[in-house]
Amino acid sequence: MTKRAELGAFGERVAGHRLAAAGLTVVARNVRVPGGEIDLVCQEGTDTVCVEVRTRRAHPGAAAESLTPGKRARMWRAAFAYAEREGIDPANLRVDLLVIDLAPDGSPAHIDILRAIELPESF
Repeated sequence: MTKRAELGAFGERVAGHRLAAAGLTVVARNVRVPGGEIDLVCQEGTDTVCVEVRTRRAHPGAAAESLTPGKRARMWRAAFAYAEREGIDPANLRVDLLVIDLAPDGSPAHIDILRAIELPESF
């Protein structure tokens, strides 16, 4: 496994625990759909939540800053593809971003859940 893959797997494990602590249930991991992959699919009440996990070793805020409009559009396209494949009402679909900024020793220094990422204007 590459260092990048190890970092991603670590971030997704941390994210799963944090989301469970926040009351979400992780129902799937690394879901492949046409045009992309969804890191975590969760359930929160009647909502299906597609979660993008961003883990970065750089300066604080780097993980959130890495979410470009193009990446937001890809996240939403993947979420809609998943909803269509699974027969989920898009009205009950949400895309969240969980960001993890790591300390120099590699431990999570800051974790934040950004709920309901908006569709980009160019979607």
